Amino acid sequence: MNINFMKKFALHWQILIALILAVIYGIIFSTRYQVTAGSIYKLEHETGNPDIIAGLKNIENNIYNTKRDLFEALEANISKSQLQEYRTAIIKSAYKNDAVNYISWLGDLFLRALKMLIIPLILSSIVSSITNIGGSSGLGRIGIKTVTYYLSTSIIAIITGLLLVNLFKPGIGADITMARDVEGLAEGAPALKDTIIQIVPDNIFQSLARGEILPIIFFAILFGYFITMIPGKPRQMLTDLFSAFYEAMMKITLFVIRFTPLGIFGIVAKEIADQDNLVNLMSRMGFYMITVIVGLAIHAFIILPLLLKVVGRINPLKHFKNMSAALLTAFSTSSSGATLPLTMNAVENNSGVSKKISSFTLPLGATINMDGTALYECVAVIFIAQAYGHALTLTDQIIIVITALLASIGAAAIPMAGLVMITICLTAVNLPLQGVGLILAVDRLLDMFRTSVNVWSDSCGAGIIARSEGEKLKV
Repeated sequence: MNINFMKKFALHWQILIALILAVIYGIIFSTRYQVTAGSIYKLEHETGNPDIIAGLKNIENNIYNTKRDLFEALEANISKSQLQEYRTAIIKSAYKNDAVNYISWLGDLFLRALKMLIIPLILSSIVSSITNIGGSSGLGRIGIKTVTYYLSTSIIAIITGLLLVNLFKPGIGADITMARDVEGLAEGAPALKDTIIQIVPDNIFQSLARGEILPIIFFAILFGYFITMIPGKPRQMLTDLFSAFYEAMMKITLFVIRFTPLGIFGIVAKEIADQDNLVNLMSRMGFYMITVIVGLAIHAFIILPLLLKVVGRINPLKHFKNMSAALLTAFSTSSSGATLPLTMNAVENNSGVSKKISSFTLPLGATINMDGTALYECVAVIFIAQAYGHALTLTDQIIIVITALLASIGAAAIPMAGLVMITICLTAVNLPLQGVGLILAVDRLLDMFRTSVNVWSDSCGAGIIARSEGEKLKV
């Protein structure tokens, strides 16, 4: 990809071109799987299991076009329990795609650079924002507006998903043979009480090292607020320090953003190459996917623009254009956290939201405002109920709405966030947890769409709150 050629285009066009090229590249160089003597030798040292090694030797040097083909062959030679235990190690050792390996490091490096920015950017931005907002009255006012917006849009998104899944009924007649066992999801889902307790860090340095976003946000809000309580010179020194820290982080962010097209190319090419038979997958799960995507589209292109226009008196098209680079990045990475640096840059520099508003609302939104995730969880749970023939009462559906809202708030800090939190919703209405395995195959694809909606909602919230504070924006 010629850098000088790409510089002639605006960043969002660069990302779009990289996205298209990555899809083409991934389709041409699709991933295959082969158990070689080298991979057997490596697994022998990793597992030390003679049954696994004997089974692998029976299919040595055979080439398989998909993971499904590989595991069908393995199931004939290895017990199901052993295969489940060593699944990840076997896939990694049998992975065969040199063409993708040559470029996938670009995506890995880009994501590492973005993740490097997240924690210092959140800490500096929130502290700086609160010291600029001023005392408790200003913080309380903006805080109430922010939380009200996040809760309102999430509830609207869930209700949209609820209406569509009941209208389309995508789970009726669904092929439940596609379900796969998913280990560890139930154990990974925290109770609501634990989520609330963990917001307060027992060691802030440990939370910083682990990247625990909610405890860091809590500490940053507390620290920023009490800086405003310090009289005289010490207060000004700390205010200036965190403002300078934030400005430095934004400079680094602008530098990293330059490499977004290359990073997107590496990420998407690998994702496309590694997908098993996309056409067959979409034909079997297409109605469910359409229901989710239609719901997300209604929320993103009708509900949120209406809020921008009516409540914020903001031009939705201009704001959407300003956010295009961040939205394409969110779509490609499926991470609102990793997209946060680009979101903050776009909202401040393109749409003109002040630092004090964007620095408070966006880090908070990237953690707890999950409109797309909330809608997805609601549709997914009712789809599973329909697929397994469980009739849901009105009370059950109200419980799903409430649980999906609470689960979406806690989703960002959890590995396999959406899937793990769905187990909470399933448990709340006594649905089988193995139903998660039914939607697992298309989760990564739908994650791209729902993350984009999450980021779009965050940016709309920042704009609406800025206008409610009397700011004049570029949109």
